[in-house]
Amino acid sequence: MNNEKFTHLTKKGVHMVEVGQKQVQKRNATATGKIKLQEKTISLIENHEIKKGNVLTTAQIAAIQGVKNTANMIPLCHPLNITGIDVDFEIESNEILCTVSVNSIGQTGVEMEAITGVSLGLLTIWDMVKAVEKDENGQYPDTSIDDIKVIKKEKI
Repeated sequence: MNNEKFTHLTKKGVHMVEVGQKQVQKRNATATGKIKLQEKTISLIENHEIKKGNVLTTAQIAAIQGVKNTANMIPLCHPLNITGIDVDFEIESNEILCTVSVNSIGQTGVEMEAITGVSLGLLTIWDMVKAVEKDENGQYPDTSIDDIKVIKKEKI
């Protein structure tokens, strides 16, 4: 196997890519994703009737924690100087859209942090509503997490 085409793989094994020669810059990335839920579940969330507590506030905290801990969860991901995180939710009749925007000052982008934040936010929503999303067989036929993607990455 020719390892020259892989940036993280050498004859000695994997390594973290050297970014020290890159210019320190302000950077931003924004990611989105959505969780599909039953309409009755959306109503329970909006009316603060989920027994585990405030779903969107808890998911917002989880998304922020996900951003802050990305380098601990994804091998070879650089720990970054995060300077700001925004987490927003848009509620529709049968889905919730999560948007996470991350700012940093550093030598590499923050897109992995943004999509990790979205992922953790959506997973937290699922965890908090799973009792009401289950069908009579304990399955989740109407629940899914979809369309997680980076929608913007820029140097500021």
